[in-house]
Amino acid sequence: QVQLVESGGGLVQAGGSLRLSCALSGRTFSGYAMGWFRQAPGKEREFVAAFSWSGGTTYYADSVKGRFTISKDNARNSAYLQMNSLKPEDTAVYYCAAGFRTGQAMGIMTRPGSYNYWGQGTQVTVSS
Repeated sequence: QVQLVESGGGLVQAGGSLRLSCALSGRTFSGYAMGWFRQAPGKEREFVAAFSWSGGTTYYADSVKGRFTISKDNARNSAYLQMNSLKPEDTAVYYCAAGFRTGQAMGIMTRPGSYNYWGQGTQVTVSS
């Protein structure tokens, strides 16, 4: 049984930083693309960042490029999202997701339906 558990969310002032963690259990990272998505109240779930199952490529939404960094630690079976220069519009529930051998085209990696497993989400609130 694959499980994803996010942690690290919280309340931060604009301009601050947070680091989200996603622990994968039941599988190793091998063969899995890992992505971060977010959903604000009344809005659709949107792509934030991901790395390909081969680990060689990272993807970012334009809105977070240059501020957020996705990474992973294979030994800990964990993925991370370092979020710097946070803005109030970054406020959302953040979800990590895993997809087995997900296609590596940008259009596939950014689509929620491309991922098989999802965490429960962690709230990030950025105050102005």
